[in-house]
Amino acid sequence: MTDIKGKTAIITGSTSGIGLGIAKAMADNGANIVLNGFGDDTNIKTSCQEIESKGVTCLYNGADMTKPQEIEALISEAHTKFGSIDILVNNAGIQHVSPIDEFPPEKWDAIIAINLVSAFHTIRHSLPHMKKQGWGRVINIASTHGLVASPFKSAYVAAKHGIVGMTKSVALEVAEQGITVNSICPGYVKTPLVENQIADTAKARGITEEEVINDVLLAAQWTKDFVSIEQVAAFALFLCTANASNITGAALAIDGGWTAA
Repeated sequence: MTDIKGKTAIITGSTSGIGLGIAKAMADNGANIVLNGFGDDTNIKTSCQEIESKGVTCLYNGADMTKPQEIEALISEAHTKFGSIDILVNNAGIQHVSPIDEFPPEKWDAIIAINLVSAFHTIRHSLPHMKKQGWGRVINIASTHGLVASPFKSAYVAAKHGIVGMTKSVALEVAEQGITVNSICPGYVKTPLVENQIADTAKARGITEEEVINDVLLAAQWTKDFVSIEQVAAFALFLCTANASNITGAALAIDGGWTAA
C-alpha cells in the first residue's frame, strides 16, 4: 500500500492504544507522523524513535485536547514542519462509568471536551489545508457506542453519537473536494482505556472483573473476542486508499457483530 507515502498524518491520543497502533501502521506505509497525547516522556521518545526507524519523520506535540488554543498550535506546527495536513485521525478519548445521577459534572465536561469538542477544533483547522490540496482524509475513531448505548456511560455515549453526527455533516460539506470523512466504530478493543473500564464497570455493577469481560463486554460481541488494535489500524489505512474514495459520511462498525443483533 503506497497511497499515503510522503503524506502527513496527525493522530490525536496516539501515545498508546489504538492511536499508537494507527500511527505505526501509517508509518509502515510511508506517512510522516504527528503523535499527540500524554504519557511518560521516555515511552513517548521510544515510540517516536520506533516510528522514525521506518524511514519517516515523527513529530510529537503534547497539546491538551481540552484547550482550543493548543489544538490550533498543534495543527499549525504540523503544517509548518511538513508543509501539508493530509490525514487527520481523531482518536483522543477518556471514559468514566457511573450512573447519571452520580456522574461528576467535571467528568461529563472533560469527556465531552476531549471525545467530541476536540475533533471540532482539529477538523476546522485542518480542512483549509486539505481543501487547498484537493485531497484529505478525516477519520474519527468513534465507537459502537456511537451507534448504540450501554448503561452508566451517558457522557461517552453522548460524545460518540455526536462524533458520528458531525462526521456525516462534514462529509457532505467537502464531498466534492477530494476529502472523505468517516467514523470507525470499534467494539471493545483491549486498550488501557478498556482495561480501566473493566474495574470501573465491576464496581458500578457490583460484579467481578471476569464477569464484566464475559457477561458485559464480550456478551455483545458475537465473535466472543476483543477487536484488535491491528484490525482498527488496518481499517484506517484502507480508508486512506484510492479504493475508499467513495466511502464518506459512514459510521463503519468493526464490532464482532454487536450492532447486527
